[in-house]
Parts: sequence; structure tokens; C-alpha cells
Amino acid sequence: MRKLTKSERLVIERLIFPESFEVLLEETNMPFGSLRDDIMNLVNYRFVEVVDLDKAEENGVSFYDTDNIREFSFRATKTGLKSIRQPAT
Repeated sequence: MRKLTKSERLVIERLIFPESFEVLLEETNMPFGSLRDDIMNLVNYRFVEVVDLDKAEENGVSFYDTDNIREFSFRATKTGLKSIRQPAT
């Protein structure tokens, strides 16, 4: 399993429940670009999924626009939650 960076671990720890990108910015105090990069990496490795909070089922979204990442919400996957139990790098 891929080892997480400290900032990626911080992001996943905030995504036990679905959160918007704006809330993640506030909670992590990370710069916009760093958080955007971490989210994109975590989505690509399937540690985090994009969700639509407007739908009651909170189904995963099949795609998201990284140019408009502020419009999306995210949640840790089962794999992502397992990864934060591994020792930090």
C-alpha cells in the first residue's frame, strides 16, 4: 500500500464524513494549491472519493473538474481509512 504524506494523512483524517473543499481549506489550514494536489492524488489512488452532497444517497461522482475543485465534496474510502492506521512517514 502506498505510504501517505503528513498532509495527505491530515486530509483523510478530516474526511471520515463528507466535507466540501472549502471546509477542508478551513480545517487543514493548508494553502489552496497544496490541498488541491493532495486531493487529486488521493482521488487517483482511490483513498478519497468525490461525492454529491445534494443527493440523499451521497453516491460517488463519476468525474470531477479539477479546475473547479471548490465546487466538489469529498469523503474517505474504506482503503483511505485503512491507510491512516499505518505508521506515518
